[in-house]
Amino acid sequence: MLQKKILVIYPEKWATRIAVYYNTEPMFLKSIKHPAEELARFDFIPDQTAYRRDAIIAELKRNDYDVQKVDIIMARSGLVKPLKSGVYRVNTRMVEDLRKGVSGMHETNLGGLIAFDLAAMTGTQAYMADPVVVDELSDLARMTGHPLFENKSIFHALSHKFFARKYAKSINKQYEDLNLIVCHIGLGGISVGAHQKGKVVDVNQAFDGSGPFSITRTGTLPVGQLISVCYSGKYTEKEMRDMVNSKGGYAAYLGTDNIQQINAMIAAKDPKALLVSEACAYQVSKEIASHYATLEGEVDAIILSGQIFNSELFLENVKRRVGKLAPLALYPTVNDLEAHAYNAMRVIKGEVEVMDYA
Repeated sequence: MLQKKILVIYPEKWATRIAVYYNTEPMFLKSIKHPAEELARFDFIPDQTAYRRDAIIAELKRNDYDVQKVDIIMARSGLVKPLKSGVYRVNTRMVEDLRKGVSGMHETNLGGLIAFDLAAMTGTQAYMADPVVVDELSDLARMTGHPLFENKSIFHALSHKFFARKYAKSINKQYEDLNLIVCHIGLGGISVGAHQKGKVVDVNQAFDGSGPFSITRTGTLPVGQLISVCYSGKYTEKEMRDMVNSKGGYAAYLGTDNIQQINAMIAAKDPKALLVSEACAYQVSKEIASHYATLEGEVDAIILSGQIFNSELFLENVKRRVGKLAPLALYPTVNDLEAHAYNAMRVIKGEVEVMDYA
């Protein structure tokens, strides 16, 4: 097989992770840190595009990687409009929607913007795989309790699909033939989805909506109390959104979102930290168990992914509650960079139909 050089771009709030793969073998991994004072110069997230793009080019050059010799660019998916699962070309229409934040504004929107610039500079093609707005919800899952509101699909689609396919391959079956419950716990949010024969028919809105609380997100809140706080006059709309999306969860209860500090508190058997950790595992377990009903009891496996499952305490708290529902498959990591390289190879081998964003 020809050796193809794949560049993966993964923007985060204070850093941009990049990787160079030869096929699916990682050759270079780097997290480029962006000082807060540098990012403070930009009023809007898309304004950071050129700054981060140039930082990537400079970092590759320092390590003797020529961006002009890249064969394919894979971008971390941003908040585009709802799409079906798959691989998409990053085109001008997608760039427009990422800049506008058609489904919301997040640092991952920069992935497509940077990749599009680099593709134009190098004459290559940029792609986005399984964006966070993959929407395969059933009609039942869309229903809320009022016609003014509709459940939306925003979750870790890339990780869900990657680990689900990885599990299917491990048992010599096709992902499309299985019913799975996939729980992915990232550094930000938590998403738990019901995968029915290759489609995520129900999943909590993990960005600023429902589900278990996480390191920085509140997840589902008591509606009546939330309304009262919104109209208390104490908080602006932005402050409320920050409370839900970036200043909730462990951070609100323990005063830190630093994973090392949180783990140290748990290791020291801090009572509050232990309670918060068990409460998170409790909520995760309830969310998993709910999809046993979604799939009418026909569940081939429950997939647990995310670094938090390296914690024996957290893992045991979840296993104790849901371990009897179906076999458990454990992937205690976050392999987003590898998942992008995997999807790039699917494109190179012609195993997936690349779609145009319209």
